Amino acid sequence: MLLVAAAYVLGSIPTAVWAGKWFFGIDLRDHGSGNAGATNAFRILGTRTAIPVLIIDMLKGMAAVSLSALAASQFGSAEWYTVFRIVLGLAAVLGHVFPVLAGFRGGKGIATLAGVTIVLFPAVVVACLLVFLLVFLSTRYVSLGSMLAALAFPIALWMLPGEVLLPELLFAVTVAVFVPLTHRKNISRLIKGKENKISFKRKI
Repeated sequence: MLLVAAAYVLGSIPTAVWAGKWFFGIDLRDHGSGNAGATNAFRILGTRTAIPVLIIDMLKGMAAVSLSALAASQFGSAEWYTVFRIVLGLAAVLGHVFPVLAGFRGGKGIATLAGVTIVLFPAVVVACLLVFLLVFLSTRYVSLGSMLAALAFPIALWMLPGEVLLPELLFAVTVAVFVPLTHRKNISRLIKGKENKISFKRKI
C-alpha cells in the first residue's frame, strides 16, 4: 500500500499549476479550458513551458510504474505482478486528475497515462501515437486525437502477437472508457463545432 500511495503522490505533482504560478504568477486552472495539463499550458503559457510540463507529466507515470521493481520479489506469478504495476499506474493517473498537492483540481491525466503505457506496453504506444498524430495533424484537435488513440488501445493490444494477459486487456478497455469520460465537455464542444484547435502561433 505504501508504494501505491507513493505512486499517487507522484501523480499528484501539479506540474502545470506550479509552472503557471512560479513563472507567470497565474493559476492555469483559471484560464483557457481550466484544465491543469500540457494542452492548456501550451495555449496559455506557451511552447517553452508546455513541453517540460508534458515531459514531466509523462515521467510521473513512468516513475510510478517503475516503483513496482521494489516489490517484484513478492509476486509469484507474472499475472499478479502485472496487476500490481497497473494499479501503480492507475494511482498515478488518479493523482494527476485529483492531486492532493493542488486542491484535488488537476488535469485529464493523458500525459501521465501515456507515461504509464510507455512502460507497460511500449509497442502499443507506438500504434496509439500514430493514431493520435494522424487525427491531430489532420484536425488540430488534441482532444479528438487523444480519445481515438485511447479507443485504439485495446484493439492494438489484441492484435499484437503473443499472449495478452486478462489484466492487461482490462486495463486497455478501462483506458478506452476513461479517456472519453474525462473529455465529456470536449465531446460536447466538438459536436457543437466550438472545440478549440491548437494553433502554433507564438504564446507568452
